[in-house]
Amino acid sequence: MSKFNSFLAQDIDNFIRYRKDIVYTYDRYKKFFTSFDRYVKEKDVNLNDITPTFFLEFRSSLSVEPETINREFIALRAFFDYLVRIERISVNPLIDISALKSKSYIPYVFSPQQIESLLQVIEKRIRSNSEAVYFTDLATYSIISLMARCGLRISEPLRLKDEHYRKDEKTIYIERTKFNKDRLLPLPESASIVIDNYLSVRNSIIKQQKFSYLFTTPQGIIKDHTIYKTFHSALKVLKIDHLRYQVGNITFGQPKPHTFRYPNLNKIQTFF
Repeated sequence: MSKFNSFLAQDIDNFIRYRKDIVYTYDRYKKFFTSFDRYVKEKDVNLNDITPTFFLEFRSSLSVEPETINREFIALRAFFDYLVRIERISVNPLIDISALKSKSYIPYVFSPQQIESLLQVIEKRIRSNSEAVYFTDLATYSIISLMARCGLRISEPLRLKDEHYRKDEKTIYIERTKFNKDRLLPLPESASIVIDNYLSVRNSIIKQQKFSYLFTTPQGIIKDHTIYKTFHSALKVLKIDHLRYQVGNITFGQPKPHTFRYPNLNKIQTFF
Protein backbone atom coordinates (compact mmCIF):
# COMPACT_ATOMS: atom_id res chain seq x y z
CA MET A 1 0.00 0.00 0.00
CA SER A 2 1.32 3.43 -0.98
CA LYS A 3 2.46 5.83 1.72
CA PHE A 4 1.49 8.75 -0.53
CA ASN A 5 -1.98 10.17 -1.15
CA SER A 6 -1.96 12.38 -4.25
CA PHE A 7 -2.82 11.26 -7.79
CA LEU A 8 0.94 10.78 -8.31
CA ALA A 9 1.21 8.24 -5.48
CA GLN A 10 1.71 5.19 -7.69
CA ASP A 11 4.22 6.98 -9.91
CA ILE A 12 6.23 8.12 -6.88
CA ASP A 13 6.21 4.59 -5.44
CA ASN A 14 7.38 3.11 -8.75
CA PHE A 15 10.15 5.70 -9.02
CA ILE A 16 11.41 5.14 -5.47
CA ARG A 17 11.50 1.37 -5.99
CA TYR A 18 13.43 1.96 -9.18
CA ARG A 19 15.91 4.22 -7.39
CA LYS A 20 16.33 2.30 -4.15
CA ASP A 21 18.78 -0.22 -5.59
CA ILE A 22 20.95 2.61 -6.91
CA VAL A 23 21.35 4.91 -3.91
CA TYR A 24 18.65 5.02 -1.25
CA THR A 25 16.37 2.68 0.63
CA TYR A 26 12.63 3.28 0.24
CA ASP A 27 12.16 4.86 3.67
CA ARG A 28 15.17 7.15 3.27
CA TYR A 29 14.12 8.36 -0.20
CA LYS A 30 10.39 8.83 0.44
CA LYS A 31 11.05 11.77 2.78
CA PHE A 32 11.94 13.89 -0.26
CA PHE A 33 8.42 13.47 -1.64
CA THR A 34 6.27 13.76 1.48
CA SER A 35 5.70 17.53 1.41
CA PHE A 36 5.30 17.59 -2.39
CA ASP A 37 2.71 14.80 -2.30
CA ARG A 38 0.80 16.63 0.44
CA TYR A 39 0.89 19.92 -1.48
CA VAL A 40 -0.35 18.29 -4.70
CA LYS A 41 -3.26 16.70 -2.85
CA GLU A 42 -4.16 19.96 -1.05
CA LYS A 43 -4.21 21.91 -4.32
CA ASP A 44 -6.31 19.21 -6.04
CA VAL A 45 -4.42 19.50 -9.33
CA ASN A 46 -3.78 17.18 -12.25
CA LEU A 47 -0.63 16.55 -14.26
CA ASN A 48 -1.31 19.45 -16.65
CA ASP A 49 -1.41 21.87 -13.70
CA ILE A 50 2.08 20.97 -12.51
CA THR A 51 3.99 23.74 -14.25
CA PRO A 52 7.14 25.71 -13.37
CA THR A 53 4.89 28.27 -11.67
CA PHE A 54 3.34 25.51 -9.57
CA PHE A 55 6.81 24.46 -8.38
CA LEU A 56 7.82 28.02 -7.54
CA GLU A 57 4.67 28.40 -5.43
CA PHE A 58 5.35 25.04 -3.78
CA ARG A 59 8.92 26.06 -2.99
CA SER A 60 7.72 29.33 -1.44
CA SER A 61 5.44 27.34 0.87
CA LEU A 62 8.32 25.39 2.40
CA SER A 63 9.61 26.71 5.72
CA VAL A 64 12.95 24.89 5.81
CA GLU A 65 16.56 25.76 5.05
CA PRO A 66 17.56 26.38 1.39
CA GLU A 67 19.85 23.34 1.51
CA THR A 68 16.92 21.11 2.45
CA ILE A 69 14.75 22.57 -0.31
CA ASN A 70 17.52 22.08 -2.87
CA ARG A 71 17.91 18.40 -1.91
CA GLU A 72 14.16 17.90 -2.25
CA PHE A 73 14.11 19.56 -5.66
CA ILE A 74 17.00 17.40 -6.87
CA ALA A 75 14.87 14.35 -6.06
CA LEU A 76 11.80 15.91 -7.69
CA ARG A 77 13.78 16.77 -10.82
CA ALA A 78 14.93 13.16 -11.08
CA PHE A 79 11.34 11.99 -10.56
CA PHE A 80 10.02 14.17 -13.40
CA ASP A 81 12.88 13.01 -15.63
CA TYR A 82 11.57 9.54 -14.91
CA LEU A 83 8.03 10.60 -15.91
CA VAL A 84 9.43 11.94 -19.18
CA ARG A 85 11.27 8.67 -19.78
CA ILE A 86 8.12 6.56 -19.29
CA GLU A 87 6.19 9.07 -21.45
CA ARG A 88 3.79 10.28 -18.77
CA ILE A 89 4.83 13.84 -19.63
CA SER A 90 6.79 15.34 -22.52
CA VAL A 91 8.85 18.01 -20.72
CA ASN A 92 10.27 18.20 -17.21
CA PRO A 93 8.71 21.33 -15.62
CA LEU A 94 11.73 21.66 -13.31
CA ILE A 95 14.30 21.89 -16.06
CA ASP A 96 14.75 25.67 -15.85
CA ILE A 97 14.26 26.14 -12.10
CA SER A 98 17.62 26.89 -10.53
CA ALA A 99 18.66 26.01 -7.00
CA LEU A 100 18.29 28.46 -4.14
CA LYS A 101 21.40 30.16 -2.90
CA SER A 102 22.62 28.10 0.03
CA LYS A 103 23.84 29.44 3.31
CA SER A 104 27.30 28.37 4.36
CA TYR A 105 27.22 25.77 7.10
CA ILE A 106 30.12 25.05 9.43
CA PRO A 107 29.58 21.95 11.58
CA TYR A 108 30.78 21.80 15.15
CA VAL A 109 34.04 19.84 15.31
CA PHE A 110 35.23 18.46 18.63
CA SER A 111 38.88 18.97 19.47
CA PRO A 112 40.78 15.90 20.73
CA GLN A 113 40.83 17.47 24.20
CA GLN A 114 37.06 17.99 24.17
CA ILE A 115 36.48 14.37 23.17
CA GLU A 116 38.66 13.14 26.03
CA SER A 117 36.91 15.46 28.49
CA LEU A 118 33.47 14.36 27.27
CA LEU A 119 34.30 10.68 27.69
CA GLN A 120 35.77 11.29 31.13
CA VAL A 121 32.58 13.05 32.25
CA ILE A 122 30.41 10.18 31.00
CA GLU A 123 32.67 7.55 32.58
CA LYS A 124 32.66 9.32 35.96
CA ARG A 125 28.85 9.51 35.87
CA ILE A 126 28.39 5.73 35.55
CA ARG A 127 26.08 4.86 38.43
CA SER A 128 26.59 1.84 40.67
CA ASN A 129 23.43 1.89 42.79
CA SER A 130 22.17 -1.28 41.08
CA GLU A 131 23.56 -3.91 38.74
CA ALA A 132 21.09 -3.08 35.95
CA VAL A 133 21.74 0.68 36.15
CA TYR A 134 25.51 0.18 36.25
CA PHE A 135 25.45 -2.10 33.24
CA THR A 136 23.22 0.22 31.19
CA ASP A 137 25.46 3.21 31.96
CA LEU A 138 28.56 1.19 31.08
CA ALA A 139 27.04 0.09 27.76
CA THR A 140 26.07 3.69 26.97
CA TYR A 141 29.58 4.91 27.77
CA SER A 142 31.07 2.15 25.59
CA ILE A 143 28.84 3.07 22.64
CA ILE A 144 29.68 6.78 22.87
CA SER A 145 33.39 5.90 23.20
CA LEU A 146 33.17 3.86 20.02
CA MET A 147 31.41 6.70 18.20
CA ALA A 148 34.00 9.22 19.37
CA ARG A 149 37.05 7.03 18.64
CA CYS A 150 35.88 5.67 15.29
CA GLY A 151 33.47 8.26 13.88
CA LEU A 152 30.44 5.97 13.83
CA ARG A 153 26.88 7.09 13.19
CA ILE A 154 24.67 6.54 16.22
CA SER A 155 22.80 3.65 14.57
CA GLU A 156 25.96 1.71 13.73
CA PRO A 157 27.18 0.61 17.19
CA LEU A 158 23.57 -0.10 18.20
CA ARG A 159 23.31 -2.64 15.36
CA LEU A 160 26.62 -4.38 16.05
CA LYS A 161 26.51 -8.10 16.82
CA ASP A 162 29.12 -10.15 18.64
CA GLU A 163 30.52 -11.58 15.41
CA HIS A 164 31.09 -8.07 14.03
CA TYR A 165 33.79 -7.45 16.63
CA ARG A 166 37.02 -9.21 15.72
CA LYS A 167 39.08 -9.08 18.87
CA ASP A 168 42.27 -10.57 17.45
CA GLU A 169 42.28 -8.17 14.49
CA LYS A 170 40.99 -5.23 16.55
CA THR A 171 38.38 -4.39 13.91
CA ILE A 172 34.61 -3.99 13.70
CA TYR A 173 32.50 -4.82 10.69
CA ILE A 174 29.69 -2.37 9.89
CA GLU A 175 26.91 -3.75 7.69
CA ARG A 176 24.64 -1.64 5.48
CA THR A 177 25.79 1.90 6.12
CA LYS A 178 23.90 5.01 4.96
CA PHE A 179 24.54 4.15 1.32
CA ASN A 180 24.09 0.39 1.74
CA LYS A 181 27.82 -0.30 1.82
CA ASP A 182 29.77 -2.43 4.28
CA ARG A 183 32.77 -1.07 6.17
CA LEU A 184 35.63 -2.68 8.03
CA LEU A 185 37.07 -0.33 10.65
CA PRO A 186 40.38 -0.79 12.45
CA LEU A 187 40.00 0.08 16.13
CA PRO A 188 42.42 2.20 18.11
CA GLU A 189 43.73 0.44 21.21
CA SER A 190 41.59 2.64 23.48
CA ALA A 191 38.38 1.55 21.71
CA SER A 192 39.17 -2.16 21.77
CA ILE A 193 39.95 -1.94 25.51
CA VAL A 194 36.55 -0.34 26.13
CA ILE A 195 34.77 -3.10 24.18
CA ASP A 196 36.71 -5.88 25.93
CA ASN A 197 35.92 -4.41 29.33
CA TYR A 198 32.24 -4.05 28.46
CA LEU A 199 32.01 -7.64 27.16
CA SER A 200 33.66 -8.97 30.32
CA VAL A 201 31.04 -7.23 32.45
CA ARG A 202 28.17 -8.19 30.14
CA ASN A 203 29.04 -11.86 30.12
CA SER A 204 29.35 -11.96 33.90
CA ILE A 205 26.03 -10.18 34.52
CA ILE A 206 23.83 -11.66 31.80
CA LYS A 207 24.06 -15.43 31.79
CA GLN A 208 23.15 -16.52 28.29
CA GLN A 209 24.87 -18.13 25.34
CA LYS A 210 23.68 -15.86 22.52
CA PHE A 211 22.99 -12.13 22.39
CA SER A 212 20.96 -10.37 19.70
CA TYR A 213 23.32 -7.39 19.76
CA LEU A 214 26.80 -6.65 21.05
CA PHE A 215 25.57 -3.77 23.19
CA THR A 216 22.58 -4.73 25.28
CA THR A 217 21.14 -4.42 28.79
CA PRO A 218 19.31 -6.78 31.14
CA GLN A 219 16.11 -5.21 29.77
CA GLY A 220 17.04 -5.61 26.10
CA ILE A 221 18.55 -3.40 23.40
CA ILE A 222 19.74 0.13 24.09
CA LYS A 223 17.63 2.89 22.55
CA ASP A 224 19.21 5.83 20.77
CA HIS A 225 17.41 8.31 23.06
CA THR A 226 19.51 6.91 25.94
CA ILE A 227 22.65 7.82 24.00
CA TYR A 228 21.37 11.32 23.21
CA LYS A 229 20.38 11.95 26.83
CA THR A 230 23.79 10.92 28.19
CA PHE A 231 25.63 12.84 25.48
CA HIS A 232 23.77 16.12 26.04
CA SER A 233 24.05 15.78 29.81
CA ALA A 234 27.84 15.61 29.46
CA LEU A 235 27.84 18.65 27.16
CA LYS A 236 26.11 20.67 29.88
CA VAL A 237 28.78 19.69 32.40
CA LEU A 238 31.46 20.91 29.96
CA LYS A 239 29.41 24.04 29.15
CA ILE A 240 29.50 23.41 25.39
CA ASP A 241 25.80 22.64 24.98
CA HIS A 242 25.06 25.69 22.82
CA LEU A 243 22.49 25.72 20.01
CA ARG A 244 23.39 26.36 16.41
CA TYR A 245 23.65 30.03 15.53
CA GLN A 246 24.02 32.26 12.52
CA VAL A 247 26.45 35.06 11.74
CA GLY A 248 25.64 36.80 8.48
CA ASN A 249 25.22 34.10 5.84
CA ILE A 250 27.08 31.46 7.86
CA THR A 251 25.36 28.95 10.13
CA PHE A 252 27.49 27.41 12.87
CA GLY A 253 26.29 23.97 13.93
CA GLN A 254 25.73 22.71 17.44
CA PRO A 255 27.62 19.78 18.98
CA LYS A 256 25.76 16.52 18.47
CA PRO A 257 26.70 12.83 18.28
CA HIS A 258 26.99 12.94 14.48
CA THR A 259 29.77 15.53 14.71
CA PHE A 260 32.05 12.85 16.15
CA ARG A 261 32.43 11.79 12.52
CA TYR A 262 34.29 14.86 11.30
CA PRO A 263 37.65 14.33 13.06
CA ASN A 264 37.47 10.61 12.18
CA LEU A 265 36.62 10.51 8.48
CA ASN A 266 40.22 9.74 7.51
CA LYS A 267 40.09 6.57 9.63
CA ILE A 268 37.19 5.02 7.75
CA GLN A 269 38.02 2.23 5.31
CA THR A 270 35.28 1.23 2.86
CA PHE A 271 35.31 -2.14 1.14
CA PHE A 272 33.13 -2.60 -1.95
